[in-house]
Amino acid sequence: MNNKKFKSIRNNAYAVKTIWSISKSRVLHTAANTAGGYVAWIFYSIFFVRYLINAIMNEASFGTIMLFVGICFAVFCAKSLYDSYYKSYVLPLTDNKVYRKLYEKLYAKARNVELRCYENAEFYSRYTMALENSAEKMTTSVRCFFAIVFGIAAEVVAFTSIYLIDPLAVLFVAFPVFGNLVIGSKLSKIFNARYAENVKPTRAVGYVNRVIHLSEFAKEVRCSNIFEVMMNRYENAVKEICVTFDKYGRKAVALSTLHSFLSYTVVFEGIMLYAAYRAIVSQTLSLAELAIMFSAMVPCSWILIGLSDNIRDALANAKYLQYFRGFMEYKESIPEDSDGESPDISVSSIEFRNVSFEYNEDEKIIDNLSFTITANQIVAFVGHNGAGKTTIMKLLFRLYDPTSGEILVNGINIKRYNLKAYRNLFAAAFQDYKIMSMSVSENILMGDCGDNRTDERTVEESLKRAGIFDKVQKLPSGIDTILTKEFDEDGAVLSGGEIQKIIVARAFAKNSPVKVFDEPSSALDPIAEYELYRNIMEQSDRHDITFFISHRLSTVKDADIVFMLENGAVAEVGTHSELMSQNGVYCKMYTMQAQNYLAVENAEEVAAV
Repeated sequence: MNNKKFKSIRNNAYAVKTIWSISKSRVLHTAANTAGGYVAWIFYSIFFVRYLINAIMNEASFGTIMLFVGICFAVFCAKSLYDSYYKSYVLPLTDNKVYRKLYEKLYAKARNVELRCYENAEFYSRYTMALENSAEKMTTSVRCFFAIVFGIAAEVVAFTSIYLIDPLAVLFVAFPVFGNLVIGSKLSKIFNARYAENVKPTRAVGYVNRVIHLSEFAKEVRCSNIFEVMMNRYENAVKEICVTFDKYGRKAVALSTLHSFLSYTVVFEGIMLYAAYRAIVSQTLSLAELAIMFSAMVPCSWILIGLSDNIRDALANAKYLQYFRGFMEYKESIPEDSDGESPDISVSSIEFRNVSFEYNEDEKIIDNLSFTITANQIVAFVGHNGAGKTTIMKLLFRLYDPTSGEILVNGINIKRYNLKAYRNLFAAAFQDYKIMSMSVSENILMGDCGDNRTDERTVEESLKRAGIFDKVQKLPSGIDTILTKEFDEDGAVLSGGEIQKIIVARAFAKNSPVKVFDEPSSALDPIAEYELYRNIMEQSDRHDITFFISHRLSTVKDADIVFMLENGAVAEVGTHSELMSQNGVYCKMYTMQAQNYLAVENAEEVAAV
């Protein structure tokens, strides 16, 4: 057995084992229903007909025949009742359970893999294929497994029945075997290759579909020419899909025609003509034997066709199951559920020791970075876009691990900590923030809930500290107002600056000793920006560590220490005054931005008057 076939068997066995762990009743009922179907088919097509013909020829009494028919009818009714129960009750009920549990596993795994995986196009494609109809493919594997097992047993019985009448007649059975196993497997390879080549353009089509109909892109679509660009991308992706279909189309049509001819036409027409010739021309087959052969030929042929179809489907399905299995068995480099030491609830020091990091080879983002931060400090990382400011925070949060060097919190390498407990040390207002289509309160608490009264006080206090409480109070349902209109027509649509303040409130709401504000004012005008930073400075607990990340130097004048970054390394370090006195990179950048700060200073003077 070659490696591919062995892998296919293992993948299908993995599917059966997975479904068994979720719903034993689904597996057992599928086995019973499949076995019952084959038993009924063989019995009524071969043994039932044989009994009636023999009974009539042996002049059995009418009562004896009717008793047999009546018992068979009762069994048939019971089988039909069970079939209805299986299709109408068992399948929907277990489908729901299987789908729910499988996707829970997938989502849990998706949350557990490191962030780098989502930035890897190949990995993300495999993840997409793992998600696509995975539950249906799993249950199909269970169905195919029992169809193959019981189909083989049923075929042996049907095959034997024909062989006992005429050994030569069984030669016709070879045609569907060849048609399904040989031609059918070639068709499966074509379909698999076509599917794999269409993954990327299909994703592109899906992306355009989302962009065109989602409200968050509506303004850009209507106020620019991006619609034409997107339609270009859409048309190119569709053309690519069509090219792929055309690439495999002629061969698929030819093989499909040959497959149909060998699997159906030759078997049914061939065996009927052969049996008719023996009964009518050569008169070597009795009419009773002819009737039994015709009756046995139907299940023998269809079971064989179904058997080879199920084998082909199982082999084809195994390819898709490989994506699911590969994704589920992927070994994370930074598993979200990794255990370790429990960190102290306070942070006394953060140290980067000779840390370097690169997303890809030869693309170094952080270069041999070393610094130490102690408690009670407000720290700023500043520099041009791409200097590595946000990447430093991703490393600190352990969303990535350094390529070299180490990061220590309270003198311990962060890799030794329980990851979830370690991340709870940090509260962040991220630069690439996301607002959920949930209430204001849920967007701030982000699942960190206690009792309702405490949660309400936490949310309100955080909104006040972020300077957005008055605005939220005016919303239709206050802090319970749903943000965005995706699921609620009465949902609130806030401005970019207001949303940023919600994100800042999210950071304030979390009781963590380290707070990170990553470009939290990029959507604000200079005056609003100044007020937001002043609120953050005033509200920052002096027992905590507060990080500011900004390329606007006016926002960090009051920081205890400022790191000026260039190309992933510290170019200058000191207080604002110290850096200005050095007349270096920081001073030059600050001076160039100074015109933007005059508006703030003038506003302060007016306010003072």
